[in-house]
This record gives sequence, C-alpha cells and structure tokens, in this order.
Amino acid sequence: MKNHPHLAGIALMVSGMLLFTLNDALGKWLVADYSVGQILAIRSAAALLILVPYLWRQGLLGSLWRVERPRLQALRVALVIAEVALFYLAVRHLPLADVFMFYLASPIFVTVLSALLLREHVGPASWVAVVAGFAGVLLIFPPSAAALTLPALMALGGSLSLALMMILARHLRGSNGFHLITLQTSGVALAGLSTWPMGWLAPGPLAFSLICLLGIVATTAHFMLNHAVRLAPANVVAPFQYSAIVWAMALGYLVWGDVPSARALLGATLIVGAGLAIFFHQNRADMKAELAEKTTSEV
Repeated sequence: MKNHPHLAGIALMVSGMLLFTLNDALGKWLVADYSVGQILAIRSAAALLILVPYLWRQGLLGSLWRVERPRLQALRVALVIAEVALFYLAVRHLPLADVFMFYLASPIFVTVLSALLLREHVGPASWVAVVAGFAGVLLIFPPSAAALTLPALMALGGSLSLALMMILARHLRGSNGFHLITLQTSGVALAGLSTWPMGWLAPGPLAFSLICLLGIVATTAHFMLNHAVRLAPANVVAPFQYSAIVWAMALGYLVWGDVPSARALLGATLIVGAGLAIFFHQNRADMKAELAEKTTSEV
C-alpha cells in the first residue's frame, strides 16, 4: 500500500465509511432504549477523550478557542447538532438504508442551495443531475401522506443540515480540520447534556461502554477519512463515500431483516449517480478556475 497511495486512500475511505455505518447501526440499536440527548452527550464526551490529547500533542490545544469567523463557526456547530440529532431521531423509526439514502442526497441539496442562497452559477448538466437525484428521493419516499411521516421529514431535515454544513465548509477552508471536529464535538456534547433535566435512563456497564464506543469509532473514522484525502486526490477517494449505502443495506438486512424494494434500489442508483455527476462536474470546474487563476497570476 505504501507504493500505491491512491489504493491506500481508497481503502481508508471505504473502511472509514464502513466504520461510520457500523457506528450508525449501533446507534440505531441504542436509541431504541436511550434518549437521543443522552447518547449525544456520552458519545461526544468519549470522542473528546481522543481529540483533546491529540491536539495537545500537536501543540494545537492552546489555539483551539481562537477561531476565525466565530459567527460562521457557531452556525456550523448548530447545524452539526441539528444534523446528528435528526439522524438519530429518524433512524429510530426508519430502516438504516432509507436514512442513508436521504443523507447521501446532500450533494444534490448543496447544488440547489448554492444557487438559491449564494447565487452561484449552476450549469445545465448539474441541474439534470439534481432532477435525477430528486427523482431518486421520490422513488424511495413517494409524495403521499404515508411517506411524509415525521421520521422521513426528520431525515430530510438532517440531510439539509448536512448540505448547509458543506456550504459553510467552503468558507472555513482555512480553519484546522481537527479544530473544527473538536469544536463541533464539544457543541454536540453540551447540547446533549442540556437534555439531562428531561430525565435520563441510567445505562448499565455494557450500554454505557457501547455509547462511548459510538464516539470513539466515529472519531477514528474521521481520522481515516482525513488521512485518505492526504494519500490520494479528493476526486479519487470521494466517490467511494457512496459505499456507505451498500454497507447500510447489508447491515439493515442482517440485523433488522430490512429488504430494500426494487423501487428503493433504483432510487439509490439515481441518487448516487447524481451525486457523482455533480461531484465530477464541480471538480472539473474548480480545476479550470485554478488553472485560469494561475495563468492570470503568471501574466
């Protein structure tokens, strides 16, 4: 693997998405017995036990709270809290794969929101991909009273929150990635802790260990994904994030007996295809913009 960094990056991306999916499956099992706020507080505290020592060893702990653009950072933390809370609330009632399909539609929402909120130019090819992606969502959740349930709307809200987080990430590219992860983890921990007066169920040793494991596994997966994009270009490894839907379907079948319908599989194919088309189109546009900027600076 050392001689093939691209393959190593792809392996890390696929493995990281597998860890995320296993983590979310464990969270789906735990959220049936424990409140979302309780799970968020404990898992985030466990994650901080890994993040804080790492930042201290890297000499980054002292600058943790000296963040650039604090308002955007605060908004991003709020969106992270909404995204993760809505995910757990949705996955309590819906099959894991269904929620994942909503979340994998986030790049589609990013394109639409960028055009509406930021007035960014979106070409015809991207709009075709957006329409195809939304068709995939409608195949999975047809627009009927039965489909527009509260859990489905929560999954939609979580996916939109994730899309807004992606847009904000463009404006925070200069911030240290581990600073961002630590800040958002701290925010989620405080938000979860605020639900303590509403009543928590005291977990036994096994359940407490498993909730802590959620934070540890998620943090490990974040490290793997960050390292993946260091070993290989983003346009090589990023498409493999869609392996999550395969893992989600497999775990949904093995653990809960959820069998995706032909309509859901077709919808997932459209969503993944649309997401990949948008990604490659945006990547090509970014490369052209960088080339034009370099040419202008040389002149």
